[in-house]
Amino acid sequence: MKVTVFIAALLMLSAVPRAAEQTWTGKISDSACGAKHEEAAEGQGVMADRECTQACVRGGSKYVLVVDGKPVQIANQDFKDLATHAGHTVKLTGELKGTAITVSKIEM
Repeated sequence: MKVTVFIAALLMLSAVPRAAEQTWTGKISDSACGAKHEEAAEGQGVMADRECTQACVRGGSKYVLVVDGKPVQIANQDFKDLATHAGHTVKLTGELKGTAITVSKIEM
């Protein structure tokens, strides 16, 4: 009886649809600037993408992935490699759930 219940449970779990991982190529940016980083302060010029992204995230913005000029939200903001690759063009792997990507891997 226990074996039958166990097998039935395994079959039910395997029938649950799972989102497939995908890979996108884009730039790690921030939600305030998106695809275009503006002048940092009057007369100061434009900051480099990396420094601007880091500053904006410190100021409360969220990381995004800019793909074809459009920012895509990132669900797991605490993913360790986001800070490492701020401002970089990367290959990001994860699952798209609704309008946000849950990141599982980032490569340059």
